[in-house]
Amino acid sequence: MANTQPQAIRVGIDVGGTFTDAVAIDAATLELVGQAKVLTTHTHEEGVARGIIDALHQLLRRTGRDAGDVVFLAHGTTQATNALLEGDVAKVGLVGLGRGLDGWRTRSLARLGRLQLAPEKHLPVVYEHARNRGAVDAAVKQVLSAGAQVIVGVEAFSVDDPTGEQAVVDAATRDGIPATATHVISKLYGLSKRARTAAVNASILPRMLATAELVQSSIEKAGITAPLMVMRCDGGVMSLAEMRERPLLTILSGPAAGAAGALLGERVGEGVFLETGGTSTDISVIREGRVAVAYAKVGGYDTYLKALDVRTVGIGGGSLARLDGRRVTDVGPRSAHIAGLGYACYAEQSQLSGARLTLVAPMPGDPADYVVVESTHGRYAITVTCAANALGLIPAGDHAYADPKPARAAFEPLARAMGTDVDGAARAVLDRAGRPVQKVVEELAKDYQLDRDDLLLVGGGGGAAAVTPHVARTLRAQARLAENAAVISPIGVALALVRDTIERVVPEPNQADLLSVRAEAERAILRQGASPDSIEVDVTVDPQRNIVSAVATGATEFRTRQHMPGSTDGEAALKAVARHLRVAPGALTEAGSTDNLRVLTAVRRRTGPLRFVTSPRHPAAVVDGDGIVRFHAPDARVRQTTVEQARGALGRMLDELTSYGDGGARIPAVQLLLGGRLVNLAGVTQAAQALALADSELSGRPDQEKAVLVAEERA
Repeated sequence: MANTQPQAIRVGIDVGGTFTDAVAIDAATLELVGQAKVLTTHTHEEGVARGIIDALHQLLRRTGRDAGDVVFLAHGTTQATNALLEGDVAKVGLVGLGRGLDGWRTRSLARLGRLQLAPEKHLPVVYEHARNRGAVDAAVKQVLSAGAQVIVGVEAFSVDDPTGEQAVVDAATRDGIPATATHVISKLYGLSKRARTAAVNASILPRMLATAELVQSSIEKAGITAPLMVMRCDGGVMSLAEMRERPLLTILSGPAAGAAGALLGERVGEGVFLETGGTSTDISVIREGRVAVAYAKVGGYDTYLKALDVRTVGIGGGSLARLDGRRVTDVGPRSAHIAGLGYACYAEQSQLSGARLTLVAPMPGDPADYVVVESTHGRYAITVTCAANALGLIPAGDHAYADPKPARAAFEPLARAMGTDVDGAARAVLDRAGRPVQKVVEELAKDYQLDRDDLLLVGGGGGAAAVTPHVARTLRAQARLAENAAVISPIGVALALVRDTIERVVPEPNQADLLSVRAEAERAILRQGASPDSIEVDVTVDPQRNIVSAVATGATEFRTRQHMPGSTDGEAALKAVARHLRVAPGALTEAGSTDNLRVLTAVRRRTGPLRFVTSPRHPAAVVDGDGIVRFHAPDARVRQTTVEQARGALGRMLDELTSYGDGGARIPAVQLLLGGRLVNLAGVTQAAQALALADSELSGRPDQEKAVLVAEERA
């Protein structure tokens, strides 16, 4: 059912270390209509929940909307991340079950208390063993008497039989104590990793539950009836009920929100996203319309938590330059914020009159080589943002913009010390700041096989203009700053899709196994408010580890995605496709289409090893109604078909393009296009599996609806 309320808004709130930002997005056009900022309320008796509510009220006042206009409300928070980084967590009572070898393995989990969260702070764990379910109540009381604030049930092979762990949860619940179990956190084998993930999750459970209750009660008092959603670490959102079970999913949700903003708000299909704050830059990848995720580590140990693959570099807009003699030796890790200084570029030029260069130690114990300028008006930091403004690189109107004159005045003492001019000194600061960022961008481009000839860097965060364009120039890459870079994270929260991941160990999975895991993932996001028509599920089979994964995403009922300017028939879209395929726009032809997707192809000649022998290649790209390249392949086969004929066409395509070698049959990687959906069949390894997943997508659709198959042979 489409939303017809002209005042309907989606609200996204991002709780940062210093500020809590809120934005309102028009539910029909997905355009930004207002924003608000308040200080994060770490020390308030209601904790960060107070800041969330304050930001929400301020946002409604500024936009002239009321509680009834809010059709979607989500927030992201650093609370879980900060708790783990600071070691400020609850004491965990592990209650293990089992006899014999299984019991010995479970008892060994008492060593989880060695997991270091912060300097001199470890995961607080107390362990008690129950030989059978009859001993569970006594074991729970024992860990409670030892000071446990939350309980975790753990047993080997609980993914097959969870009744023992559930008995622990039931016993704790009867005593009014929050509890969880390892089979709730993950259905994968690997007792140590599963227990580690569950214990870390439990350690933040009491605090996250308290915050959730305060936020929920406050929005109900405010008259908001939209369900409260919470940002996940993989770029999606989840229901409050889901967060209550797995609060660990909120760690790293801040960087994930920014990446979601780039993906959904900026329509980035593929590229590297850099979110630059005052002290650091979070760098992540968007590939084929998805944020890149990987298993996260906590305290240096692997977990079963899939989170945004984000690499953090200690370079931000406020990072301080460091000097050794006549040379800028480094930039950061200290920033103007840590040093308690204002940026020189934001001072009045008169305040910098007669300024002289001074080297300081920002914090006790730091080396005294950080550059500041000092005048009769005080000290001012020379930062990365100052350098960019001094060179006139930040456009007027940008969040980081300052009049270049004060910035240049601040750089004059540094330039004299270095024996160069102002431009040379500012470039030296930017070059040194850009090196570690550039290195990480290159690593990610290699890890995710991004096209270096068409590499796009997208900048977000308040310091985006000071870092992203300079790094892009150094790498000879394209650069783009998000339209609302300073609030890209709350925009990502407001636009995020409901998401869940189901993973199961299934040796030699058949069609029924795949469909079962797929259906479980679909049910999971339906329970959380996803609209059935919007759901997409990617199923992947890992034959080496015998793991079947299903990632389901879906929009809530009130999230529409209308076509934006520059649709697929526009010149900008054609140029984007041509860049991906490395051909001239005039060489593109349409090989297939659905109602909302088009497949554009070209012909390229490839010179063989004898030079005079050539073979044609057919690069192809799928572009959506917003002009975003959702998928591209260097050589593909495209077939236009209908829903009625798609299964037969897929079967023939699989037969024709399957290759055979020592490892057996290797089926092609196939994408099925239906309406606006790009169904990825490339994650499976057998033809029968691909056909079964295709059948589940085709079922119930009109026979004559257009469908397209895009296939590429696997290397």
